Amino acid sequence: MKLTSYGAAEEVTGSCHLIELGNTKILLDCGLIQGRKKDELRNHDGFPFNPAELDAVVLSHAHIDHCGRLPMLIDQGFTGKIHTHIATCDLVQILLKDSAHLNARDVEYRNKRRRRSGKPLLKPLYDQSDVENTMDRLEALEYETPREIANGVSIRLFDAGHILGSSMVELTLTNGQNTRTVVFSGDLGHRGSPILRDFSYLKNADMVLMESTYGNRLHRDWSETLVEVSEIASALSSVRGNILIPAFSVGRSQMILYTMARYFDEWDLGRWNIFLDSPMAIRASEVYLKHTNLYDEEAAAYYRKNGPLLAMPNLKFSQTADESRAINQMASGAIVIAGSGMCTGGRIMHHLKHNLWRQDAHVIISGYQSPGSLGRKLVDGAKSVKIWGDKIQVRASIHTVGGLSAHADQQGMVDWYRSFENSPPALLVHGERKAMDALSTRLKNECNATAIPAKRGKSTNLLALDTFGR
Repeated sequence: MKLTSYGAAEEVTGSCHLIELGNTKILLDCGLIQGRKKDELRNHDGFPFNPAELDAVVLSHAHIDHCGRLPMLIDQGFTGKIHTHIATCDLVQILLKDSAHLNARDVEYRNKRRRRSGKPLLKPLYDQSDVENTMDRLEALEYETPREIANGVSIRLFDAGHILGSSMVELTLTNGQNTRTVVFSGDLGHRGSPILRDFSYLKNADMVLMESTYGNRLHRDWSETLVEVSEIASALSSVRGNILIPAFSVGRSQMILYTMARYFDEWDLGRWNIFLDSPMAIRASEVYLKHTNLYDEEAAAYYRKNGPLLAMPNLKFSQTADESRAINQMASGAIVIAGSGMCTGGRIMHHLKHNLWRQDAHVIISGYQSPGSLGRKLVDGAKSVKIWGDKIQVRASIHTVGGLSAHADQQGMVDWYRSFENSPPALLVHGERKAMDALSTRLKNECNATAIPAKRGKSTNLLALDTFGR
C-alpha cells in the first residue's frame, strides 16, 4: 500500500498522485504542468505509469493544473471513471475545451520555429473530441457522500472552499487486514472570501497529502481587502476614462462581479457600462449561478433577497470578438473585466493596448502576477510596455489589490491541519520548496507534525508510517 507523487512535487502545477494497494491503482488529479516553456514541454512526455492499469481517478477540482491531462490519460488507455463533485463536472468541460484550443494554437506557433530549426514537430496534447471522451467518464458526487470506487477504496469529498466544487478527498484504503485513511487537501480556499463556504475541517487521518502553495505567506484579511477596494471605488467615483480589471475566468471574475453587485449603489456603479469580456468567464458564471446550494450564508441570503448573484442592470456579457472590439470604441465610461488574469494573453491585451497610454484610464490588478508577465511589469511601475511588438507608454493609473487570493495562506493551512486529532504525517505538495519548508517548520513547531516535501517519483509506504520522514 503506497503513495507516489508524479506531479506538483516541489513545484506548484501538474498535480498527479498515484495510490496503489494490491492490484488496485487510483490516481488523484491529472493536471497540466504550467510555467516556463521547458516545463510545459514535459506535458508531451509519457506517463510514468500505465494509464490502462488505473481503476479510477479522483479529481479535486477543475483548475487546469489539476485536470488538464485527463484527455491524454484516456487516449493512452484509461477506461475507468473520473470521480468528482457535480459542480466540477460542469466547470471541467469549460476549462478543458479552452485548454485544447490554446494548446493547438501554441503547438502551431512552436512548430513554425521547430520546423525552421529542423527539430521534430510537436502534436497537440489533445483535441475537442478527446475532451468529449473525457466528459463521458465523469462520475458526479455530492459532498460528504461515501462512494466505493474500486476494490478496497472508498472516498468522501469535502468542501475545500477554493473554487466552486473544489474538494478535499478522504480515501479509506483496505487491503486484507490493513486499513488506512489518507486525506488529500486538494487546494484549500482563502477563508472569508465571497460566495463560497470556508473549507471543511476533518478529524481523522493516518496520512495527509497537503498543498503548500502559500506556505510562506500570510494574506490580508478579506474585511481589510474590502476596505481597500471601497477606497479605490470612492477615488474613482468621479473620474472619466475606462477601468480595466484583468481577472482569471473561474473564481476571480465571479468574485469581482458579486462584490460589485453587493455594493452597486454605495460605489455609484450605475454610472458605468460594465462588461464581462470573456467567453470562458461567462460560461463559468453560468455554472456559479446554477449551484446556489454551494453559497456561503452571506451569498445565500443575498440570492434569496435579490436573485442571481451577479446581476446588475448595466452588466453586459461580451461573447463575440466583434462585441469585444466595440468596447474599444469607448474612450470613457467602461469597466472591463477580462482575461487573462496575468495579462499574458486574451482579450485584456486589446483593452490594455487601447487604454494604457490614456492618462484618465485605470487598471486594477486583482491577483498574483508572475515574474516576467505584463501584469507584473505594470505592478512594478513600468513606464512603457510592449504589446504584440508595439511600444505602449503607461500613463494609466495602476491600482493593486491584495488579499484576493483563492488559496489559503500559511495560517489557514496550519489551522486546517490542526483539526486532525492525531497529528498525522503530512506529505507536502503543490508548492515551491521555500513555501514547503516554511510550512513544514510551522507544522513541526506548533503541531508536533512530521511534514516533508514530496519528491517526484518517490513512494511512501502507507503501512510503515512510523518510519515516515526518516
